[in-house]
Amino acid sequence: MSELVTVRRFGKQIQYESGTQHAFFNSLIHSFIHSLVLLFIVNSAIAQPRTTGVGPNGRYYPVHDFHDDFQVYDERAKAYVPYIVELHADQTALSVYVDLESNRHYSLMIATQKDGYLFINAALKRKLRADQWQVLNIDSLYRLYRQPEIFLTIYGAPGLNDKQLFIGYPKSATQKPVVLRDDNLSVRPRARTIYDNFIGLGLLFLLTTHAFLYSFYHRAFHRFYSLRDLVSMRAQDDSFLINRPLSSTNTLFALNLSFVIAYLIVLIQSRNIDMFASRTLLLGEQHMGWLLGEFFLLSGVAFLSLIGKYVALEIMGGLYKLEEVVNVHYFKILQASLLFFTSLTLLLAVIAYNTSTTIWSQNALLLPLIGFYAARLTLLYFVIRSVDPIKNLYLFSYLCIVELIPLIIGLRFAL
Repeated sequence: MSELVTVRRFGKQIQYESGTQHAFFNSLIHSFIHSLVLLFIVNSAIAQPRTTGVGPNGRYYPVHDFHDDFQVYDERAKAYVPYIVELHADQTALSVYVDLESNRHYSLMIATQKDGYLFINAALKRKLRADQWQVLNIDSLYRLYRQPEIFLTIYGAPGLNDKQLFIGYPKSATQKPVVLRDDNLSVRPRARTIYDNFIGLGLLFLLTTHAFLYSFYHRAFHRFYSLRDLVSMRAQDDSFLINRPLSSTNTLFALNLSFVIAYLIVLIQSRNIDMFASRTLLLGEQHMGWLLGEFFLLSGVAFLSLIGKYVALEIMGGLYKLEEVVNVHYFKILQASLLFFTSLTLLLAVIAYNTSTTIWSQNALLLPLIGFYAARLTLLYFVIRSVDPIKNLYLFSYLCIVELIPLIIGLRFAL
């Protein structure tokens, strides 16, 4: 006998015989589909409100809202902590990190309900007028600051509701309207610290080159890095380092000096200080391969400049009949430069690693360089005078051409 089976479908009771199994399963499938349709309709009815645009007159599509990204400085912790309404409602300065590299071709939009001020990397940039949008091009910020991320601070009325900060994309007049949900997920690459990684890798490379020279050229290493020998007025003309200026030993130390100078330039550049007047001279994609290429390119230029320096000394020494002082002059240049630039690079690398928020000043770095070249010029004058009696007029002319004029031209090009 067939047994009747009762199921409820769409609010109705339907009886099937147990022998007709396919009809029973069809009913279950139809019920499942009907439930999915009802669930979709309900979710659509209670969905969150949609946003059509942000910024001036709503002309921008929102890419990222910084409402939940703001930070404040905690005096007790001596660090920036996330903004919490219950704890920081009276804070007037709210800060946030803005990723420039991952948001190229977008715009940064800022608005406040009351007058305020905008700071970028702790430097005052502009005044924010009440209820007026400030639109900044991220590509321009990327070219200006030459770093993948900037630290932005909005100072004004206390609280978070007074401030709006968006990354947006301008709408096109010919583009169809696109409705964006407020709850869209923003998939963005993880922030990278390219310069920090390169600083560590470069220091390891310089440590390796210095260890190599110390192990295989021990006597020369102690001679080059001896402050006592540097300030000594009695130059040993028959020294194995002086009488063969282009020997393999001197060439290796000159190459190592080139590495130090190139690393110093990249390190200073990473702190948003332009080494050259042209902002596009060393501007490229911010990735490790580009930084390594720039480092070795600068090393090659510095090495060729040192070799060119010796050639210039030979030419001017022949013109002024000072051939016997050229080798001593070149050795003192290498010795003084190795001591100064190695010490300066090590000091700045330590500062860069331990004080990441410190703002470097171009004048603070330029003064030690000018002082070094002035001291080196004075030292060379007395050393050359002790080697060979020379008329002051000849010596001044010789030093001006080979030391002062290249320095002045270099500073003019850099500034």
